Amino acid sequence: MIEPDATTSRIASRLAARCLFTGAVLMLLAVMLGAFGAHVLQAQLTPKQLASFQTGVTYHVYHALALVLLGIVAHVTPPTRWLRAAAVLMLFGIACFSGSIYAMTFGAPRWLGMVAPVGGVSFMLGWIALALHARGAGDRR
Repeated sequence: MIEPDATTSRIASRLAARCLFTGAVLMLLAVMLGAFGAHVLQAQLTPKQLASFQTGVTYHVYHALALVLLGIVAHVTPPTRWLRAAAVLMLFGIACFSGSIYAMTFGAPRWLGMVAPVGGVSFMLGWIALALHARGAGDRR
């Protein structure tokens, strides 16, 4: 195993900490929104609106957990541009996909729904970036 130099270790440590912190905060927000949906919005939304909101929460949870995973990966593998890109893409995906669904649930214009697919593509690109990081990480060990 190749030992990383001090600079690489600091970069990896910063990336790991940022991903873990951001993922944890986003998980907290997802749990709060999920509970809000289940206990408050259920009586105020149509079943279709509630299902849409829950889809936003579900993808929010998955990708907040993905950020935590990326933090762990950053801790145990040398950082790459792919790993950083994966983190940014996951965060951007949550904002666009789940964020647009939340906004529409609370009365934003329907055209905002066109932003959700951008978030979905961002999620997919984030997973591809993680795969590319993993593919290259084995070559560096």
